[in-house]
Amino acid sequence: MRRRTSPRRTATSKPQSIGPIQTFEVDGLTHEAKGVARFQGKVTFIEGALPGETVEAQVNKAGRNFDEAVLVNIIEPSVYRVEPSCQHFNVCGGCSFQHLADEQQLNAKADWLQGQLRNLITTQELEQLSDKPMGYRRRARIAIELKKGRMALGFRGKASKEIISIDQCVVLAPNLQSIFLSLKLALLENDLAGVLGHVELLEDTKGVSVLFRLTSSISDELKNAWEDWAEKEQVALYWQAPKAGKAEVAPEKMRYYDLVDLRLKYHPQDFIQVNATMNQKMVAQAMSWLSPSKQDVVLDLFCGVGNFSLPLAQHAQSVIGVEVQETMVEAARENARVNGLDNLSFVAADLTKPVNNELFKQTITKVLLDPPRAGAFEFLDSIIKIGPTQILYVSCNASTLARDAEYLVAKGYRVLRVSLMDMFPQTSHVETMMLLQKKK
Repeated sequence: MRRRTSPRRTATSKPQSIGPIQTFEVDGLTHEAKGVARFQGKVTFIEGALPGETVEAQVNKAGRNFDEAVLVNIIEPSVYRVEPSCQHFNVCGGCSFQHLADEQQLNAKADWLQGQLRNLITTQELEQLSDKPMGYRRRARIAIELKKGRMALGFRGKASKEIISIDQCVVLAPNLQSIFLSLKLALLENDLAGVLGHVELLEDTKGVSVLFRLTSSISDELKNAWEDWAEKEQVALYWQAPKAGKAEVAPEKMRYYDLVDLRLKYHPQDFIQVNATMNQKMVAQAMSWLSPSKQDVVLDLFCGVGNFSLPLAQHAQSVIGVEVQETMVEAARENARVNGLDNLSFVAADLTKPVNNELFKQTITKVLLDPPRAGAFEFLDSIIKIGPTQILYVSCNASTLARDAEYLVAKGYRVLRVSLMDMFPQTSHVETMMLLQKKK
C-alpha cells in the first residue's frame, strides 16, 4: 500500500499570498513526486520538479517548517525528465511519475522504501519485481459528474475533488481504454449519466465488464438500451441498485481470472490485484520464498478469494485462509472445490478482534499475510503465539509494514528478504514483500 508521509505543514496565522518568482536548485524527490529544494535554508516542495533541475517557482503555501511552491519554468531540466505519455497528466490525479523515466521511477521508490525500512534493512539487498510500465491496469473506478448540462467522466484532479474529464488513460489495459471511449460516447446520448454514482471497468480472463452504480431507479426501456449496447460491445454489464452495498450477481455471471493452472471466481466488486501480470509474478515469488512443503500447515491471513491460498495448497500439507468478508470466504471455498483442492479450509473472521481458538488447534508452521493499508498490528501477538518458523508479509503500505515488522523482530524474528514490487507504475504506490524467519 505505500505513501511517504511528508512533513506536516504548520498552519500560519493568516493565509499566505503567492510569493515572487524565485530560482530553486532541486536536490531531492518526495514519494509524491514533488521536487525538494532549499531557499535561504528552508525546505520547499515543488510539484512537478525533479532532482538535478534548476527551476523557477512561486511559493503558494508557507509554513513554519517548509513551503510549497508552484512550478513556473524549468531553466535546466533533468536528464531523466521525459514527456508524459498522457495528455491529462498535468491535471489528472491518477498518476504522479509520468514525467520521470521508468528506471528512475523505480530508483526513487527504492530509495523511499529503504528509508521507511531503515531500522529493518541493514545487510539485506532490496530486491525488485516489475513489468510493463503502461497499459497494465485491469480495473478502474470512473467518476462521473453533470454540471450545467456538461458531463465530466474521468478521475479526481491533482490535490482536488474536481473530476477531470479524460479522453484516454494510458495505464489502463488496452481493452479498457477502448471500452472507455465507447462508454463516454454512449453516455452523451441518453439520460443514464444523471443517475450514476460511478462506473467500474474490469478486465479478467472472462473478458471485459462494466458496472453501473445507480443513485436512483431507471426505466426498463433505458436499461434495455444499455443491455443492447453491452451486447454490441461484447462486454458483461452489472447494475448496483440504489442504496445496495453490492451488485446482485447470479452464480453463472460471476467473474474469474486464471493464475497459472488455477481459476479463481469472484464477485465483480471483490478485491483483486489490478495488475494481472504483476500478480502472477508476485504469487510466484511468494511460493519461491515461502517454499511450502508437505510438512507445512500454512495460515493465510486476509486471504480474499484465495489468490495465495490456492497456490499454497498445491504444495503444502494444508492451508487455512482467514478473511473478514463472508461472501469472499464463500467464493474461496468454491474456488478450492472447482480446482480440486481438498486440503484447504476458510474462516470468516475480523482480524482486528480476538479470533476463535479453533485456528490454534493445528500446528501452523508458516504464515502469509496480505493486510489492507492499516496493517495487521492487532493480530501480531496471535501470530507470535502460534510461533511459525517463517512469516511472509505482503504490504501495500510500507509505513505500517515497518511498524509491524519491527514488532515481530523485537519478539524473536529476523528479516531474510525484502522486495519492492512495482504493482502500480507511473504512480507513487509501492507494494512490498518481506520474509521473516524465527530465530533459533
